[in-house]
Amino acid sequence: MAKRRFMPGGFGAPGDMMRRLQSLQDELVKAQEEIAAMTITATAGGGAVTAVISGDRRLKSLQIQPDVVDPNDVEMLQDLIVAAINQGLEQAEKAAAERMSAVTGGLGLDLGL
Repeated sequence: MAKRRFMPGGFGAPGDMMRRLQSLQDELVKAQEEIAAMTITATAGGGAVTAVISGDRRLKSLQIQPDVVDPNDVEMLQDLIVAAINQGLEQAEKAAAERMSAVTGGLGLDLGL
C-alpha cells in the first residue's frame, strides 16, 4: 500500500506559500501604517469637549468649549473629557480591528490590537 503525502490545501509548493506569507506580511505592515495615520474625532456633552485620537491610540488634541468651563463644576468637565477620550479610543480600536481584519481575511490572528 502506497503512503499518502499530506499536501496542505490551498498553499501549493513551499515557494508559493513563502511568497503568500511575504505578501501577507507586506500587507500587514501597510495596514499598520494606515492605522497609525488615521485620526478619530470624538465628542462629549453635545460637542462641549472634542478629542482627536490617532489610529495608534494617542491623544492628538483636546478642545473644550469655553462656555462649559465652570469653576464651580469641575467634575462635570472632567467627566466630559474622560468620556470624549474613551469614545475616541474605542472608535480607534474598532477602526484598527476592521482594517486588520480586511487584511487577514478573518484568519483569527491575534495581532495585539
